[in-house]
Amino acid sequence: MLSLAGASLTLTGNAGPVRILHEITLDVHRSETVGLVGPSGSGKSTLLMLMGGLERASSGRVLALGHDLSGMGEDALARLRRDHIGVVFQSFHMIPTMTALENVATPLELAGRGDAFERAAQELAAMGLADRADHYPAQLSGGEQQRVALARAAAPRPDLILADEPTGNLDEANGRAIVDLLFGLRERHGATLVLVTHAPDLAARCDRVVTLRDGRITAPEKANA
Repeated sequence: MLSLAGASLTLTGNAGPVRILHEITLDVHRSETVGLVGPSGSGKSTLLMLMGGLERASSGRVLALGHDLSGMGEDALARLRRDHIGVVFQSFHMIPTMTALENVATPLELAGRGDAFERAAQELAAMGLADRADHYPAQLSGGEQQRVALARAAAPRPDLILADEPTGNLDEANGRAIVDLLFGLRERHGATLVLVTHAPDLAARCDRVVTLRDGRITAPEKANA
C-alpha cells in the first residue's frame, strides 16, 4: 500500500536548509493499521504528508498504491487523493457555509459521483450523525465536527486513510468515539490506516507502531498481539 525507500525531506527557511526527515525506509501493507509516535518535532506529521503527496521528498522514493509520487504532477496527486486516499487532520477543515451533509457530499460531487448526497448521508449515519446532517459547523460540537471530517474522508471508500492526531482537539470521551470509528473503517471498507498520535492507548490498538525521533525511525517496528 505504501513503500518509502530512503525518503528524506529538506526545507529551506530564513536560516538556510533544514533536514526534516532522514532516509526513511518503511512499508505499510494492505488493511494494516500503523501508528506513528514520537516527541513533538520528530517528523511524524511531515512523514504522513509525504505518504499522501502533500509534501514531496527531496530524495529517495515514495510509492503509494503503486504510484511513484515524486513523478506525479499536482493534478494527478489531487486525483489520487480524491479517489483513493482519505486524510483526517487535527483541525476539522470544514466549510462553514455548508451543512454537514454538503461538506461530506461536495468532494464526491467534484469527483462526478451521481450518488454523492446518498453516500454522504450513509457515512454521516454510520458516524452517528444522521440527525445532524442539516446543521452547520458552528452548530456542531468539536466531536461532531471531527465525525463529519471522518465521514468526508471515508465517503469515497478510500484504500488508505492518513490521520494526523485525529483526537488531539477532543476530550477523552469524544476521542475514544473517534478512535472506534476510525478502526471501524477497516472493518467496513478494508481501509489501510496510518495515524500520528501522542496517545499510548491509541497507538496500542495499531497492528504496528513506528517511533520517530529527530526525523529518523529510532525503534524497531513491533507488531501488537
